[in-house]
Amino acid sequence: MRLVHHPILCNYYVTYRCNAKCGFCDIWERPSPYVTYEQVEQNLKSLKKLGVKVIDFTGGEPLLHRDIDRFVHLAKELGFITTLTTNTLLYPKYAEKLKGNVDMLHFSLDTADQAKHDEMRGVACYDHVMQSIQIAQSLDERPDILMTVFEENIGDIETLYQQVCLPNNLVLILNPAFDYNEVETGQQLSPKSLDILKKWGKKKNIYINGGFLKLRKEGGNQTTNPICKAASTTIVISPENELILPCYHLGQQSFPIEGKLEEIYQSQEAQKLIALEGRLPECQGCTINCYMQPSFAVNVNKYFWSALPSTLKYNRMKGTWKALL
Repeated sequence: MRLVHHPILCNYYVTYRCNAKCGFCDIWERPSPYVTYEQVEQNLKSLKKLGVKVIDFTGGEPLLHRDIDRFVHLAKELGFITTLTTNTLLYPKYAEKLKGNVDMLHFSLDTADQAKHDEMRGVACYDHVMQSIQIAQSLDERPDILMTVFEENIGDIETLYQQVCLPNNLVLILNPAFDYNEVETGQQLSPKSLDILKKWGKKKNIYINGGFLKLRKEGGNQTTNPICKAASTTIVISPENELILPCYHLGQQSFPIEGKLEEIYQSQEAQKLIALEGRLPECQGCTINCYMQPSFAVNVNKYFWSALPSTLKYNRMKGTWKALL
């Protein structure tokens, strides 16, 4: 049973540029412009009319955009829930300007081992995360620690949790790594590792979406009976100010927005692509977290019920549940 029939999330790529070189991501290799304030303002107003609730300002590294503080401020003024993930290299520069305008601020940190984290990210950023935690707390901000989990670092959850998250009363988000297109992230998480993540999800200040774990154990999205609702739940806007369908990671087609986001999204051509969500050959076995999370939220099925406890737990911890009503 479908609960929501309109998009609820916008993944807004303000730039593909990044000042890190993570081995599990290829976005930093792509040339990219920066979105303009005028484009963001116009598109946010259209997104509001389309029913979107959450704006995820993403990249690349979103803090590379000199107007990122203006974007999150505008989104909050318009009543959106805002999210932003950063490697923190530039957070000290923007911390004061971002204060109070990012509901879900995520600091990427994959282990409490400085050398290992810096190697995984391709740049020395561990010390910046530690510094950024202190700066954020001095501003009464409460960032989350976002850990991308692989087979090679799943054993590091304990020290990261005990040494960084609990002492600072921060939520630890466990984000299982996924492959996409030609980007391989190494050995996929084993059933044993998925069970380990499930156990961690029961602990205080830890979030792991139970639907992610169930989907992976069952082989990912199945094109014959797709769970993925990426295109109908999530609007993806590129730095070129284009609507990308059915999702960023497949990017089958891009539509120049030119001030007509609502019209383009509702057009017959776009709706035909939206109808193919989860059914394309490339969709078989997909487990991409950023599309599955909203997919689980709009359809009452076994994944909805698997995701619900962890989703409620996180929104209770962050105080954002009322804004979702």
